[in-house]
Amino acid sequence: MFVDQVKVYVKGGDGGDGIVAFRREKYIAFGGPAGGDGGNGGDVIFVVDEGLRTLMDFRYQRHFKAPRGEHGANKNQHGRRGTSMVVKVPPGTIVTDVETKEIIADLVEDGQTAVIARGGRGGRGNSRYVTPQNTAPELSEKGEPGVERDIMLELKVLADVGLVGFPSVGKSTLLSVLSAAKPKIADYHFTTLVPNLGLVETEDHRTFVMADLPGLIEGAHEGVGLGHQFLRHIERTRVIVHVIDMSGLEGRDPFEDFETINAELEQYNMRLMERPQIIVANKMDMPDSEENLKAFKEKLGETEHKIFPISAITRTGLDSLLFAIADLLELTSEFPMHEVEETEEEHSVLYKYEPETPDFKITRDDDGAYVLSGYGIERLFKMTDFNFDQSVRKFGRQMRGMGVDDALRERGAVNGDIVRLLDFEFEFIE
Repeated sequence: MFVDQVKVYVKGGDGGDGIVAFRREKYIAFGGPAGGDGGNGGDVIFVVDEGLRTLMDFRYQRHFKAPRGEHGANKNQHGRRGTSMVVKVPPGTIVTDVETKEIIADLVEDGQTAVIARGGRGGRGNSRYVTPQNTAPELSEKGEPGVERDIMLELKVLADVGLVGFPSVGKSTLLSVLSAAKPKIADYHFTTLVPNLGLVETEDHRTFVMADLPGLIEGAHEGVGLGHQFLRHIERTRVIVHVIDMSGLEGRDPFEDFETINAELEQYNMRLMERPQIIVANKMDMPDSEENLKAFKEKLGETEHKIFPISAITRTGLDSLLFAIADLLELTSEFPMHEVEETEEEHSVLYKYEPETPDFKITRDDDGAYVLSGYGIERLFKMTDFNFDQSVRKFGRQMRGMGVDDALRERGAVNGDIVRLLDFEFEFIE
């Protein structure tokens, strides 16, 4: 089964907890604080493996969670860092955050890596909080939670040339005679159900990768037929080879086929029409093909598209087609998958305005309780060890510094009102 789109959950490892400990050894007075720091959590890292061609493995495992860091120990011993989780993906994989729609990584080269979910920082032990005023602090941090997110993996195959056209026009046959690929070939529609890749070499030893994509029909960009599932794979190609059945055996007009497919490409992604296109008039060994080709050229008129009459079955006209594709590839640069901000200098820094996300927000429950939520306040809460009074007081100071108290008063909170944060609740005290 060919899988080219899947949603998965990733989570970086939580940081290890720092601890409260004191040095107690015989004959050593006033040993002092000796609580070690927790280790950082492991990252979730994606790496490209050129041996993979599909996202099939992700159908069976959709949760990836890196190990957490070890907790600190006494005698100022730091916890070990969590081992990063390495996940292999095929070349051409785009990683997108489901919630924000932000593209996290575009992985195309073998061995390319990207950190998808960072592990949390290890908590600090009480030896980190020693001050002249507090020489024996009972204060430590819990580990920071690792980043967790739902991501969408989308595979767009890496091919220099894409074969497009209606079903049964001879795309698979053409790929099979030009390369060592063995796509399924039969005399019925939608024989090709998955993209097939083949390495093509010309007589002058120039090589390129060609992709045979499932046949398109009218309405493909809206989900009609099978081709809509694979239109994304055309986006990485530099040259489009438009294969047309010039015999007209199925009762369709070749020129109408040409216009219909181009309309589908344009409606799916207008930028596909920027790619150079070569027209292949296939099945020229059939009786009516010459007349249909003449009529096709008259309707097409003056155009920059080159037309190559061939017969994939009899293997006629293929050499000139291959040389034309190779020449065009040498003149065509890669098309960017995403919009890139242009700057005056290659290494200049582009500063953007990004609205500051609030550390917390306040809502009301049905019973009138105030509910605190937000990444900043929840992170502080999870990193606070409420077993020690000094940690509780520190958390209170951090909340006041973030403006939580003032915000609650503005919302009408009075002494004794219930405030909830995650699964815990406490009273608002003036």
